[in-house]
Amino acid sequence: QQQLVESGGGLVQPGGSLTLSCAVSGITLADYAIAWFRQAPGNEREGVSSISSSGTSTKYADSVKGRFTISRDNAKNTVYLQMNSLKPEDTAVYYCAAAPFAVATMRLLDFAFWGQGTQVTVSS
Repeated sequence: QQQLVESGGGLVQPGGSLTLSCAVSGITLADYAIAWFRQAPGNEREGVSSISSSGTSTKYADSVKGRFTISRDNAKNTVYLQMNSLKPEDTAVYYCAAAPFAVATMRLLDFAFWGQGTQVTVSS
């Protein structure tokens, strides 16, 4: 059974950092592009970052460029999102998702499997 489990969320002050992890099982991670999405109350789910199946290509939303870094370790079946210089507007539930493609993508419809999400709250 395919499963994606996010962890690492929490409460952090503005300017702080968090690292999210997405543990993947039931699929061959190396065959999938992985992305992080987020959804704040009242907002649509939006793409934050994506990484190709090989890890050689990445995409970022303009709002997080220069602050967030996506990476993956296929041997450990885990994908990471390092978040620095966090802002209150980064507050949301963060989801990881897997797409059966090699290229990095942030199109919602490309993604076959989703995690349950982890809450990130940026507040003083």
